[in-house]
Amino acid sequence: MDKMVAFCGIVCTDCDAFIATQENNDAKRREMAESASKQLGRKVKPEEINCAACLNTGGRHIGYCNVCEIRKCGMEKEVENCAYCIDYECEKLAKFLEQAPKAKKTLEKIRQQKIEQK
Repeated sequence: MDKMVAFCGIVCTDCDAFIATQENNDAKRREMAESASKQLGRKVKPEEINCAACLNTGGRHIGYCNVCEIRKCGMEKEVENCAYCIDYECEKLAKFLEQAPKAKKTLEKIRQQKIEQK
């Protein structure tokens, strides 16, 4: 499968929720639910671990993706991801990227490749 990058720079195809959904793998769902429960401090059920990727307008999305302002903005602007946005790096995205340096690195790499192609 080709690499799929969410609006915010998270690599969907590397995400355990996406992989579990694509493989319809209940063992991976249980494992991720246990990990998420510890991380979030609340009970996460395995059946909540379903995600078709945030770029997918139909289908299931895990937790926060349904209300994510970055996702909503990217969809409204019809960009492939935030690296392609003329407003990169907006305040919403910058705040998220402070907590997600790996996602920032992914977006920066895409932007650099875009510049090199010009």
